[in-house]
Amino acid sequence: MSLELEQIWSRVQAQLALVVDEPTCRMWLDSLHPVELRGEHLILEAPTAACRWIQGRFGRVIEASSQLVLGPGATVELRPGTAEPVTAQRPGGRGNLSQVTRAVAATVTQADPLGNPKLTFDQFVIGDCNRLAHAAALTVAEMPSQAYNPLFICGPPGVGKTHLLSAIANLLATHNPTLTVRATTGEAFTNEFLGALGGRSTEAFKSRFRDVDVLLVDDVQFLERKAKTEEEFFHTFNALHDGGRQVVLTSDRPPRDLQALEDRLRERFEAGLVADIAPPDLATRLAILRKRAHHDGVQIADEQALATIAEHVQSNVRALEGALIRVVAFSSLTGRPLDSALAREVLASLYPQAPEPGRGRRSISEIQDATCRHFGLTSDELLSTARTPRIAWPRQVAMYLARELTGASLPAIGREFGGRDHTTVLHACRRTTARLASDDASREAVEKLCETLDKDPS
Repeated sequence: MSLELEQIWSRVQAQLALVVDEPTCRMWLDSLHPVELRGEHLILEAPTAACRWIQGRFGRVIEASSQLVLGPGATVELRPGTAEPVTAQRPGGRGNLSQVTRAVAATVTQADPLGNPKLTFDQFVIGDCNRLAHAAALTVAEMPSQAYNPLFICGPPGVGKTHLLSAIANLLATHNPTLTVRATTGEAFTNEFLGALGGRSTEAFKSRFRDVDVLLVDDVQFLERKAKTEEEFFHTFNALHDGGRQVVLTSDRPPRDLQALEDRLRERFEAGLVADIAPPDLATRLAILRKRAHHDGVQIADEQALATIAEHVQSNVRALEGALIRVVAFSSLTGRPLDSALAREVLASLYPQAPEPGRGRRSISEIQDATCRHFGLTSDELLSTARTPRIAWPRQVAMYLARELTGASLPAIGREFGGRDHTTVLHACRRTTARLASDDASREAVEKLCETLDKDPS
């Protein structure tokens, strides 16, 4: 399988993961294997015994997801083959949906390629929430090492940091092809460094990251609490900066909030321009949806459908585009026109009581108190490490509502829930979203909790 086909299929899988629940993905769709792409005709191989059933049950949603990646004219063909069905659990007790997510991220920010070619400055929607970061990124791409060095872009997940990083890489590849550009992530840098230590190839590793003209690092917060990797990155940063080479970093927090990072690294991050990106306002969300719909050739029966999506989804761009994909998929599967009524119906289970623009904001402590009253828990129980269903589910709901009803980042929410890691919060949000979509009783309980929050903010 070619790298291009592998990357395309990873992106299709990511779209599928937004509209098909995680257990179903693991059990049926992870067994699919791309074998060929002829123009816009994607050929997939499925387990022989399940091929016909997968075609009948998921054929339309697979094709709809493929069209969002390849274009509105894309078609999908399922062929029986030798691929084996994927069981619900892998060795170590984990399914591989997270592997799909990591594969998609790898197509954008892995160390060798220069990023996703579709993530360009032209495709980036500018608003008050991201204007400074966009302008700074564009300046760096046009004049590397001459303006802002380092450039540190920070903001909560899903607001466009990776998009800007890939846009820099793509513009440099087009206008400065002689420059050596290395794009990576904090996690990939760490893993490569540990591999180099184990393989006694540290000199090759240093050359790989220091003999470059531009270094782009996504999610640099991953370096926290990794002493040896921090030290290596410190020396890499110094070598590049002192040599007049450009460094661009992204993080879910500003440097001052990376408290587990060494002071000397934080000081260097703050020495350049720190540009933050906030969650998009209503006007920006609408512009993003219009641009995405136009780019993907989506036929909107009612312009108000986009307004409905924009009003429901306020947290980040990734969730916003995911909501659009979900509504488009339901329209394709049911044959119903993509209008406001359909959008409201589809999103009701995922965003049961989304606040109107400018209203309905709640603090994390208010959400915690309301959750405790609703589920009959004490605050100590909610913030404890207990994992019994009586406590774990309300805690996940509270984290989910904190993400949807406040402007707090995942790390900030985690700190308010007993110092938990941001990945724990993300897991809670995903579990809650899946349960709301499949369990009427849980959805009704959360709707009542949201009504309580709406009526009584105290």
